[in-house]
Amino acid sequence: MEALMPIVTQLIAGAVGGNVAGAALKQAAVSAIVRTIVGAIGGVGGGLLLQMVGGEAGLSGLVANGIGGLVGGGVLTAIVGAVLGKK
Repeated sequence: MEALMPIVTQLIAGAVGGNVAGAALKQAAVSAIVRTIVGAIGGVGGGLLLQMVGGEAGLSGLVANGIGGLVGGGVLTAIVGAVLGKK
C-alpha cells in the first residue's frame, strides 16, 4: 500500500490541477472529463519529474508528490487545451 500512495496522490493532485488550469484558461475545446484525465496523467509525470530532480529534499514525500502532481497536471492540461483550441 505504501508503494501506491505516491501515485494515488499524484493522480488526484494532477486531476485537480488540470481542472483548475482548464477553468482558469476558459478552454471551451476541452471537456471536464478530458481535463481530469489529462491532468491525472500530467500529475504522475510531474510528480515523477520532481522526484528525479530531487525536489523532495526539503519537503515530505507526500507533499512533494502533491505539489508535483498539481503543477504537472495543470501544465499538461494547458498544453493540450492550447493544441486542441488551435484546430
